[in-house]
Amino acid sequence: MAMPRSRDELTAGEWAVLALLEEEPAHGFAISRLLAPDGEVGRVWSVRRPLVYRAVENLSAMDLVRTKETVPSSTGPQRTVLDVTPAGRAALTAWLSEPVAHVRDARSLLMLKLLFLGRREADPRPLLTAQRERFARLAEGLRSAAEQAEGFDRALALWRLQSTTGALRFVETVLAEARDRI
Repeated sequence: MAMPRSRDELTAGEWAVLALLEEEPAHGFAISRLLAPDGEVGRVWSVRRPLVYRAVENLSAMDLVRTKETVPSSTGPQRTVLDVTPAGRAALTAWLSEPVAHVRDARSLLMLKLLFLGRREADPRPLLTAQRERFARLAEGLRSAAEQAEGFDRALALWRLQSTTGALRFVETVLAEARDRI
C-alpha cells in the first residue's frame, strides 16, 4: 500500500485545483475548463480533465477539499460541488508565500503562485522578495562552482548560473513593477 503524500508534495496541478476551489466552490468539470490549455489558468499550467478528477480525489483524501453539495446537471450526471477545508485554505496560503526551491520550478510553480496572488488581489512583493533572496543565494553558489570547475562540469555550472541569473532578473523586474503599482 502506498504511503500518503504530505501537503508539501502536491503537484502543480493539485495546487491549481486547490487554489481555484479556494476562490469559489465548483465541480470538477468547471475546474477542468479553467485548467484546459485555452482556459484562464491553463495558459500558465494546463491539466487534462482526468487529472483534475484525480487531483480532487487526492485533495479530498488529504482533507484539503470536501463535498459541499450535489447539484443536478442538464448535460449529464449530477455534479459534486467541492469546497476548500480550513486545512486546505491554510496550506494554500502557506504555499503562496513560500518561494520555489529550484529555478526549474519558476515556470510552473512560481508562475502559478503569481497568477493566484493576482487573482486574489494580494501583494506579490513578500513572495518575490523571498524568491529574489533564494535565487541570489543559488546564483552565488553556482558562480563559485563555475570558477572552480573545469571541462564539462564548468559548462554545466555556467548553464545553471545563466539560468539562475535569468530567473533572478525576471523576479527583480516583476518585483520592481509591483513596487511601482503600490
